[in-house]
Amino acid sequence: MLCLGEALVDRLGPPGGEPAAATSDDRLGGAPANVACALARLGTPAAFLGRLGSDAIGEAFARLFASRGVDTTGLQRDTERPSRIVLVRRDAAGERQFGGFAGERGTGFADQALDAPQLEAAIDGLTPSARWLLTGTIPLASPAAAAAQELALARAASAGVAVAVDVNWRPTFWNPAADPASGPDAQQLCRCQPLLERAALIKCAREEALWLCGSDDPALLSASLPGRPAVVVSDGANPVRWCWGEATGELAPFPVAAVDTTGAGDAFSAGLLHGLCARPELLGGGDEPGLGELMRFASACGALVCQGAGAIDPQPTAAEVQAWLSRAR
Repeated sequence: MLCLGEALVDRLGPPGGEPAAATSDDRLGGAPANVACALARLGTPAAFLGRLGSDAIGEAFARLFASRGVDTTGLQRDTERPSRIVLVRRDAAGERQFGGFAGERGTGFADQALDAPQLEAAIDGLTPSARWLLTGTIPLASPAAAAAQELALARAASAGVAVAVDVNWRPTFWNPAADPASGPDAQQLCRCQPLLERAALIKCAREEALWLCGSDDPALLSASLPGRPAVVVSDGANPVRWCWGEATGELAPFPVAAVDTTGAGDAFSAGLLHGLCARPELLGGGDEPGLGELMRFASACGALVCQGAGAIDPQPTAAEVQAWLSRAR
């Protein structure tokens, strides 16, 4: 598994409060980094492709990736730009909203400067053994990172590596002054469209589906794209719904006492991809019972992460997920 995009620090405010420095809880995160760590924890080999600053955050990620066994052949270090810190507000129920950033010194953040030529040799060495490339829309917000993502997508296509897209729309990455709840404008949607058209699997939130195709029906989102990708639409505490080939379905989330929902969707994505690496035939949607079990496994991954702080520390092993599912039946 290849996971391309941002690695950063989520600065979590206290539930119901602001992420001020005196009361914050800093946690390593970033969707592709979260998925890479979650996959490795589940037992699926994963590589992270991204760029971090030559700073304490970059060193912390290097230690984390080493401890989890994540391949860092494609990890770049930036001597000019810092690693990004994202300010995260949490309500009393643990639901989060991403706000602005901290740590910028006038040159931008390291993840924005992901370098395509430097990535080329690394990805050429990684794609022969990879089955999936996971990425999202955030690299598209920065020209250099977008060029690096395009290179990775082209190499993946040449090597027969399937593409999974976690839409993960974050307007403040495109414009730091944007309303964190705002959707993409017409130009931003056009920038995202070629990425979506390359996907074999798309995971998005309900509001993202509405922005992309005017409907939260996963079958309609799939039908709107030429490759008819498998689509999974999450909706917070409401059922997750999917359309994979001719198969459609939904699953209510497991009821848990959430401490922090940051990274739950990434754990869900990791659960899906872990299952698809083991059973690639499930992508076609013909085995509906198997698909249902895959969704239960992925949902359990997300539920377990919700019960701890941060996106990475609470990530479970496959054995822990199965044990938890056996008690939840």
